Amino acid sequence: MQIITLVREVFSRKASIDWMLFLPVLVIVAFGLITMNAFVGENLFFEKQLISFMVALGAFFLATRIDTDILKRTNVLVALFAAMSLLLIILFGLGHTAKGAQSWFKVGLFAFQPADAMKLLLIIILAKYFSRRHVEIAHFRHIIVSGIYAFIPFALVLLQPDFGSAMIIFLIWFGMILVSGVSRRHLALVFLSGAIVFGGLWMEVFKPYQKARIMTFVHPMSDIRGTGYNAYQSTIAVGSGQIMGKGVGYGTQSRLRFLPEFQTDFIFSAFAEEWGFVGVLILFGLFILIIGRILTIALVGSTNFEMLYGAGVAVFIIAHFVVNIGMTIGLLPVTGVTVPFMSFGGSHLLVEFIALGLLVSMKKDARAAHRSALSHEFLGV
Repeated sequence: MQIITLVREVFSRKASIDWMLFLPVLVIVAFGLITMNAFVGENLFFEKQLISFMVALGAFFLATRIDTDILKRTNVLVALFAAMSLLLIILFGLGHTAKGAQSWFKVGLFAFQPADAMKLLLIIILAKYFSRRHVEIAHFRHIIVSGIYAFIPFALVLLQPDFGSAMIIFLIWFGMILVSGVSRRHLALVFLSGAIVFGGLWMEVFKPYQKARIMTFVHPMSDIRGTGYNAYQSTIAVGSGQIMGKGVGYGTQSRLRFLPEFQTDFIFSAFAEEWGFVGVLILFGLFILIIGRILTIALVGSTNFEMLYGAGVAVFIIAHFVVNIGMTIGLLPVTGVTVPFMSFGGSHLLVEFIALGLLVSMKKDARAAHRSALSHEFLGV
């Protein structure tokens, strides 16, 4: 009886949709499904992604019904953080290994990556932490404490080893530090600390293939038959799309398998080859609309928690998008980071839709705030 009462308390709101946010997301999902569709023979990636999308869609509507005040409870967040950290630890013994990383729990044809859920949980935890200490954010100790919250999942994910997800966790923490109002002097110290940490990781943690990827970034054409092959084929695919693209289903780099992992890590390259520069502009425009809408909802949040949560979700999506695009055009090392809403994979799609669902639920408590008050409250100026 108590469980039923708790469920009713948590899911006490009516499901709703913010169409200005939802429609661009649906178009990007459709772009991804079209790009990974073989159109002939077996369509395993397309069919699995379609199922994942339906599950994520259901999770989105469920998330819009959640009373997000429960996410402000310390005991709830501590329990969730402990549970997710435990899952990341269990991966080392029971996890499924793919592409060199032991990052998934696999059941049949489907797999779940706990690192994706941890990214969203970290956003919620940091939003709660900074919202309660916003007035005294100038104290450097809050950077240290928040850094500890981020370092635990960062370290567990890095040891899998999943450099891409670890990078996103760091960028989420760093982005939320920026919007919380940290001083420039403290920011410089963060950069210095990051350089020191990177030096230590390079010497003691990074695997040879990860070092090779970074060195390939410095000299991208030095080993196009080895560590630089994926990035080289990706740049060929993007460039060959030219202005209008080769047409849907006619991308030679992806369809003839010259471009590895075109459904996941390099789906942007496959899309650019088939849709061309015009299609890329449309895709960029859709992501700009999504980020703009997320920030608009965040800026009218009822408290600092909602505002910081929205900012964190925006950082999460931007980090994934920028890192993926950077690696596919040869500007960043290949790290296995997905394109939000577009790349193949059920766990990241599920987490992204839940993140938006929670944001829509928070919108129901939105307030009409004065612009100058927003500037002081949100940016800490």
